[in-house]
Amino acid sequence: MAKHAGRLELTWTDKDKALLSSGDGEYDYTFADRRDPRVLEVRLLHRVGEFTVPTPATRPDDLPPPTTENLLITGDAMHALDALRRTPEWMERYVGKVKMVYIDPPFNTGQTFDNYEDLLDHSIWLTMLRDRLRQVEPLLANDGCVWVHLDHVESHRCRVVLDEVFGINNFVAEVAWQKSDNTRSNNAGFSTSHDSLLVYRKTEAWVPNRMVRAAALDVKYTSPDGDPERWFDGPTTVRGDRKHHDYIHAIQHPITGELIYPTKSRHWAKSRDWIIDQISQYAPYEFRDIGDATRRAAVCGIDPTEIRQHVEAVMLAVPLEEAAVLARKRYDEGNWPDILLRSGGRGGIGFKLRIPTSGSVPTTWWRFDEVGSNRTAKSEIKALFPNDHAFDTPKPERLLQRIISISTQPGDIVLDCFAGSGTTAAVAHKTGRRWITTEIRPTTVEKFTLRRLDKVIKGEDDGGITVAVDRVPWTDRVGDEVELPAGMLPEAAQEFTSVLKKVIEHVGERGVALDTSTLSALRDAVKTKPARTRIWHGGGSFTHLKVGKSMYEVDEDTGDLLLSEAAVNGIWSKAVAAQLKFTLTPDHPVFCGIRGRQRLAVIDGVADEIVVRTVVENLAVKERAVIVAKVVLPEADSLLQRLSPGSRLKKAPRDLFPKRTVK
Repeated sequence: MAKHAGRLELTWTDKDKALLSSGDGEYDYTFADRRDPRVLEVRLLHRVGEFTVPTPATRPDDLPPPTTENLLITGDAMHALDALRRTPEWMERYVGKVKMVYIDPPFNTGQTFDNYEDLLDHSIWLTMLRDRLRQVEPLLANDGCVWVHLDHVESHRCRVVLDEVFGINNFVAEVAWQKSDNTRSNNAGFSTSHDSLLVYRKTEAWVPNRMVRAAALDVKYTSPDGDPERWFDGPTTVRGDRKHHDYIHAIQHPITGELIYPTKSRHWAKSRDWIIDQISQYAPYEFRDIGDATRRAAVCGIDPTEIRQHVEAVMLAVPLEEAAVLARKRYDEGNWPDILLRSGGRGGIGFKLRIPTSGSVPTTWWRFDEVGSNRTAKSEIKALFPNDHAFDTPKPERLLQRIISISTQPGDIVLDCFAGSGTTAAVAHKTGRRWITTEIRPTTVEKFTLRRLDKVIKGEDDGGITVAVDRVPWTDRVGDEVELPAGMLPEAAQEFTSVLKKVIEHVGERGVALDTSTLSALRDAVKTKPARTRIWHGGGSFTHLKVGKSMYEVDEDTGDLLLSEAAVNGIWSKAVAAQLKFTLTPDHPVFCGIRGRQRLAVIDGVADEIVVRTVVENLAVKERAVIVAKVVLPEADSLLQRLSPGSRLKKAPRDLFPKRTVK
């Protein structure tokens, strides 16, 4: 058989190249060789400011504490992420430790936004996204995940790129967010009402957290028997294979005496021990072999000779007449066992299903009434910046709250490399997560991102998820609470009130008069009110960093790599240390970095024999030196090899990169 070659992948123009940014807050759309020094250079992150607010004394103890050591980085994500994953000091803190990455890139919709470069060619867009994904992958913890937020323009292509970076088997879900709360009637074609969120895990170690159950899901749970816990008449059987013979047996009804079996190709959802424990609360029961192998085989769909023999049925241990009296008495007492008798006691049997306490499994359809819409997000931004037109496609805080709560726990690290207005960082901070966020445009950071995050830690951001609003039964002046009808939750009561109002208006338009006392009684019976709970009180800290200037420039005529004006003094030493992955040693008089048994000396000038002797004299036993200088004299290199074999002398920038010229 012929061997197969190749793999499933998406190709595009210049896929094998990297995308370069000019570094001045815009993309310059330049493709470059992946070995290009401008691509491989590790930029420094310079500290711009510290923002710290003590935890307010009024903050409830049951809330996650405000986090510290968070990072807001101004500069291209390309350089910021490389610094985090390749500089030893940052690597120690972040490589393999980020639990969730949220990527909300420019959508490539052909629109030009005031605060984003969104007019990108498909190839440029795909290269940019692919490179960011490759950069965040090593930062992710093994139990981490990445969420990419997209519209319909690039989502299909993006998924193939995600498959390439993270692997097809690590695809988790595609979530549809209903971003629009109204339908645009002026569209020529389809009205786009949702965005997509592509979810991938780093490895199979990632398990999504369950969501807080929506109150509407619990409406079906009631307590007609007076049970202190509400319940639902759930399924008694589950679909199973032909091996669950012990779960296929008869249960004798305590009142009718009927022998009840699972339906065909199904078996009881509970064990015989559990069943006899519950049903014995109606009347005495016992296990008994009733020789029903043929009946059980029919349920299982196999020949009677194949069914497991002598599986005992759950049978009454007293005469039916006596059992029926006992069972009827127990039924009339209420608060039934977890096996219930349907239809007033004379129907079939059911199993009580309690309200789950572990939350809901995340779904892939997120409605705007649950997590907010674009309109919600714009209102949140407008409240923060009333005098500025901020963003055309902001995301509501409740949307990020759901993503973060599914993906992380308090104290975990969240990363967003397209900060925009700073929604991800703001929500992460309010929910007790640590965060890193980067934004390429300095004007966006100064006008929006920085101001917003400063408001968050100061407790001056009252919008978004700062205050949780729930519905509760109405309380009158003396403190008595409205008792809603059995099984009706406040949210359902509010919906009933809304529907009732529409019905009254509809009937009124037809001239039909309704009894006012009845209507008043209906309204009073379902009266609710909003209850506001403040979940964010301020506190915590973050550091504002800025991506440093390049230490190198390119001669436009020859393509040679040269040192830039920024490559001076201690800044250049730190940059070289980062480039060569040396940990800084700022207190050492000679060496600026260490890597295992190697010491780094950076000379802002000429490396001559005096420099070499000084460096070697300061080496400890078994240590070797790496000397980087702007000019290297031949005799200095020879001397170093004689005095310290294994030590190296490098000329910058020539010897710092595999490719020395840019063509």
